[in-house]
Amino acid sequence: MTHDQLKEALDTLKDTGVRITPQRHAILEYLINSMSHPTADDIYKALEGKFPNMSVATVYNNLRVFREVGLVKELTYGDSSSRFDFITTQHYHVICEQCGKIVDFHYPGLDEVEQLASHVTGFKVSHHRMEIYGTCPECLAKEAH
Repeated sequence: MTHDQLKEALDTLKDTGVRITPQRHAILEYLINSMSHPTADDIYKALEGKFPNMSVATVYNNLRVFREVGLVKELTYGDSSSRFDFITTQHYHVICEQCGKIVDFHYPGLDEVEQLASHVTGFKVSHHRMEIYGTCPECLAKEAH
């Protein structure tokens, strides 16, 4: 499935006139394969061996391009640095308050919340975001010892 997602993402970039550089290809591939919602720094560290001339700024600039064409979502939670999520299907995030780990979960049917909000307030709703907070199993296990 990730191979198809990468091909579709690369096609999207081509369709919007974005040149596919080896760095862009690698950053996109890393994001698609990563389940950890990496920061730009995480991506840089993972790829610097392969691209010694790449800087953190290069990673940020490419993430901005991906965000602008709608391939990537920037997740900003509190004051920690932004994490990046390759956009697949509509999903929400559960966030560990202790270690900051973010896990996806799928829950259908919140479109009606947008419709209700629009109906009640008269707003033209563009999107919504839901976050669930708690303690992940690994942090719970550490607490138990």
